[in-house]
Amino acid sequence: MVSSRDVASFLVYFSVFHVFLLKFVDSKCPKSFPCGIFGNLEFPLANYSQPECGLFTVECNAVPHPKVHLDTQWFSPSYQILSNISSSSVRIRNPILEDLLKSKSCSLFLNFSIPHTPSISYQFFPNITLLKCPKNMNVDEEMHYFLDRTRRYEDCDFDFDIYYAANSNENLLLSLPLSLPNVCSVLHLPLKLPPTSDSAELFERLGAEYHLQWILSDDCINCHRKGGQCTSTGNNEFRCEEEKNPLKLILADRRESLLSVSPSSPTQNLKKATNNFDSSKELGDGGFGTVYYGKLRDGREVAIKRLYEHNYKRVEQFINEIKILTCLRHPNLVSLYGCTSRRSRELLLVYEFVSNGTVADHIHGDRAKEAPLSWPIRMNIAIETANALAYLHKSDIIHRDVKTNNILLDDKFCVKVADFGLSRLFPNDVTHISTAPQGTPGYVDPEYHQCYHLTDRSDVYSFGVVLIELISSMPAVDISRHRHEINLANLAISRIQRCAFNELIDSSLGFGSDAEVTRMTTSFAELAFRCLQLEKDMRPSMGEGVSISEGNKG
Repeated sequence: MVSSRDVASFLVYFSVFHVFLLKFVDSKCPKSFPCGIFGNLEFPLANYSQPECGLFTVECNAVPHPKVHLDTQWFSPSYQILSNISSSSVRIRNPILEDLLKSKSCSLFLNFSIPHTPSISYQFFPNITLLKCPKNMNVDEEMHYFLDRTRRYEDCDFDFDIYYAANSNENLLLSLPLSLPNVCSVLHLPLKLPPTSDSAELFERLGAEYHLQWILSDDCINCHRKGGQCTSTGNNEFRCEEEKNPLKLILADRRESLLSVSPSSPTQNLKKATNNFDSSKELGDGGFGTVYYGKLRDGREVAIKRLYEHNYKRVEQFINEIKILTCLRHPNLVSLYGCTSRRSRELLLVYEFVSNGTVADHIHGDRAKEAPLSWPIRMNIAIETANALAYLHKSDIIHRDVKTNNILLDDKFCVKVADFGLSRLFPNDVTHISTAPQGTPGYVDPEYHQCYHLTDRSDVYSFGVVLIELISSMPAVDISRHRHEINLANLAISRIQRCAFNELIDSSLGFGSDAEVTRMTTSFAELAFRCLQLEKDMRPSMGEGVSISEGNKG
C-alpha cells in the first residue's frame, strides 16, 4: 500500500544520475546478457539464471510471453512482457491484477502494491489516484468540501470507501486537505489502455496492462560503478557489498559525477559554479525556472536550470524532465548531465552548455541584427529539428512546447532541442492523451486547445510555425500585425492559399533573386502549410516531415 507520505517522499527525494559506461575485468557478472527478441539487456536487469547480477530478473524464453520478476527471488510474482524493454521501462500485463479486476474484487484496494527498495523504485502509467477513507468518518469542513468534488465507490464489504477525481484531467494530489493524511490513505492504480470515458464505473476504468518504469537510486548507481552489489540491511537501509578483491574498473567515459553523495555539496558546488546564481550568469528565464551559465571545477561549461519553487507541481516537472532525458540519446537533443541529490533542498537540473543562443534570437532577436542566418543554415535547422522530433515520437514522447526559443544552436549552428518540462510519455496504443492546454501562444495546436487531446500531431503543428519563422524571419506572435494575422500561422495560411509567397518569405534569403533558394523556400512553405492544417489527421507525421525536408534540400 502506498501512503501519502510515501508518495511525497518519492517525489521530493527522487534523483537520477547518468549511468557511466563501465568495463569490468574478470567479473562473474557479464556487462549484458542476450535475451531473445529483446537483444542484449543490462543492469539493473538480470538473467533469470543469474539473479545475483541485477535487481530484478527476466525469463527471456518463457511461453507464450517472456516474463519479468520485480525481485531476484525465484518465487516472486511474474508479469508478462508486452513490448520491447527500453533502458528504463517496459509494458507488462499483471495476471494477479487482471483476475481481481475481472471479479471486481475489493481486495484490489488492499493488495495492489509496487515493490521498491533503497536501490530501485518503480512507477507505472497511466494511473489514477484513489483515496481510501473509513466509512462514516467524521470530516471537517475542508475535508467535506474536498470529498464533494470527487466520485465515491462504496460497494466494498470492507470498512472503507474509495474516492477519485471525476475528471481524469484533475490531479487529486494537488488539492488534498491538510487533514487527509490522518484520515485517508492514497493509492495509485493503473488505468486501462486505451483510456475509457470518465463516466465509466471505476473497475471498468482500471487495467491490468501498464507501462512500468524503474529508477535507480544514486547510491546504487555509484555502488554499481565501483563494481559492488546493491543490497539492503534488515532495517531496509541501503548497503553496497563490494568484492573482497576489488575489480579493476576502466572508465570508457571519463567524466566525474556532477553530484556527490553528500547532502550539501551538490547544491553548494553548483552555487559556486554560477557565483551563487548571480543574475549576470542568467541565460534565460522560462515558465518553470531560470537557466544559469556555470563552470565546473573540471572546466566543463554547463547550463543549470533552477526551478522557481519546491512544490508538488515543480517536483512533477523536475521528475518529468529527468525521466524523459535519461532515456534519450540523439545529437540534436540537449543532454542532461545530472541533477541535485535526493537530499537537496533545491531542484536543479544540469545540462550541457549550448553556446550560440536560440533560433528565435538569431532570426528575429538581437543576434539577427548582427549577422542574419543564411538560407542554408536555416534549412539545416529545419531538417535537424525535424529529425529530433521524429526521434522523440518514435520513442513515444511528445515535446508539447516546440518553439524557436527552445531550439538551441551550438558554435557550428547545429540544433539542440531543449526544455522537456512539459513533455509527455505517450504509450504506443493510445490515440491521444487528455490534458489541459499548455504550451506557448502562437505555437499551440488549435485542435488541442479546443478538445484537450494531445497527439504527436500537436508537435507537428508547432513545427509548422517554426518553419514559417525560418522562411519569413517573423515572430510567431506580433500584436502590431493586423488582428487576424497576430498569429503567424494565420498570416502564413492566408498568404500560401493565395500563392503570395513574396509576401511571406524573407527576400533577404534570396527568394525571387536566386532560383534554387526560391524553389526550396517555397517547398518549405508548402510543407508548413500541411503541418498547420486545423484537422490533425490532415497533417503529416514527423517522419514524413523529415523525408520532405531532406528532399527539399535537392
